[in-house]
Amino acid sequence: MNLPNLLTLSRLLAIPALALLLFGRFPGHDQWAALVFLAASLTDVLDGTLARRRGLVTELGKFLDPLADKLFILSVLIFLVAEGELPAWVVVVIFGRELVITVLRSLSAAQGSVIAATPFGKTKTLTQVGAVLLLILARPYPQLRLLALIGIGVAVVFTIWSGVDYLYRFRHVFGAGPAPTPPATLEAAGAVAILADDLIQAGATLAVAESCTGGGLAARLTDLPGSSRWFLGGVVAYSNQAKQDLLGVEARRIKAHGAVSAEVATAMAEGVRRRLKADIGASTTGISGPGADGTDKPVGLTFVAVASAAGTHCRRFLFDGDRRSNREQAVEAALEMLLDLRTGVRYTAKALDAEVVEEPC
Repeated sequence: MNLPNLLTLSRLLAIPALALLLFGRFPGHDQWAALVFLAASLTDVLDGTLARRRGLVTELGKFLDPLADKLFILSVLIFLVAEGELPAWVVVVIFGRELVITVLRSLSAAQGSVIAATPFGKTKTLTQVGAVLLLILARPYPQLRLLALIGIGVAVVFTIWSGVDYLYRFRHVFGAGPAPTPPATLEAAGAVAILADDLIQAGATLAVAESCTGGGLAARLTDLPGSSRWFLGGVVAYSNQAKQDLLGVEARRIKAHGAVSAEVATAMAEGVRRRLKADIGASTTGISGPGADGTDKPVGLTFVAVASAAGTHCRRFLFDGDRRSNREQAVEAALEMLLDLRTGVRYTAKALDAEVVEEPC
């Protein structure tokens, strides 16, 4: 139960509070109801933003968030119907739309496809929140009554419109049209593009610290046009001294564990995140070959770490290829971790000419 999930839960807890305020008969009860409703509505934006930006997306949150949204808005609408502020058919239209789209999403999920929110769907939610807020405020301020009724009309139009838009876009779920052709692999869809979309939506930034990949990860990220919107920069800290001077890795940590270790990878990711003031820091350190650089560690041993406000995750890889393929696979492994931790999308590092052994640090 992290902070985004607690914010989502707060919308459910706001329902009984709003019932007491809307049905109450004490000075200022409607104004307090409007304030509570607005604050609870804002958590819908805040919880998702925090979850994506801090890497706190959970299965509980994915289930709880849409449930809280529907229960919250429908409960308040029912309260207003009971108070005679709203005709019942409006609730029937909104509830019917939500029921139909829920069935559509369930059928699509059973077919192995996830239906994302559409622009009309998001606009529908905004119009509903605005209309309900005006209805509540129209109780103590009758001059807002006409504006509230117009708001309800706009909300109903967008509710129906967004529902029709969903049904048309995803009509293939009911066998009424051709299904969109998905990319054969995630790579075909663009692993970096998917990561970029997530970071842009969350308003988050990324920085990288590289040793064994020698700037290959930064090059892969900046191959995408417009990457300056979310990629701040990278540090190629190849020597131990550079790791200390540029990333703040402690000399004693390198001496105790070696430059190729989970401890140093973690410090590199945290260091570049701190130095470049990024939301996320990623790092790579490894032994690419052909020699082991005077250590007894195996060629191909690589550590990749990703640091964010939620903590630092590290994975150990053992690549069994030549220098080129080991470096390329380290870049793929870093992309895999970033996608997995940020979006929950599982991206398997593309097969080169090496066997990959992966385990948590």
